[in-house]
Amino acid sequence: MATKTITLELDAYEKLRRAKRSPRESFSSVVRRAVIPGESHTAGELLQWLKGRMKQGDMPLDEAALARLDEAQREPRVSATDW
Repeated sequence: MATKTITLELDAYEKLRRAKRSPRESFSSVVRRAVIPGESHTAGELLQWLKGRMKQGDMPLDEAALARLDEAQREPRVSATDW
C-alpha cells in the first residue's frame, strides 16, 4: 500500500493521537473514521433550490410548506443560548 508523509502542527497531532481508540490503532484508521463536514447550505439556498424544482414541474413540497419556509426566511429565530 502506498503511503504519504504529512506534517502536522503539535496541537493537530495531539488531537489525532487522542482520537485513537487503542494504542494499536493507526492514524490512517482514525482519519478514515473522521467525519469531515461537506459544504453547508442556508435555508435561503434550500428555498431557491425548491422553487427552481417547482418551476421545472417537480413538486417536492406543497405550497403550504413553501409558504412556511418563506415566513421562516423573513423572520429568523435566534437561540437564547450558544447551543
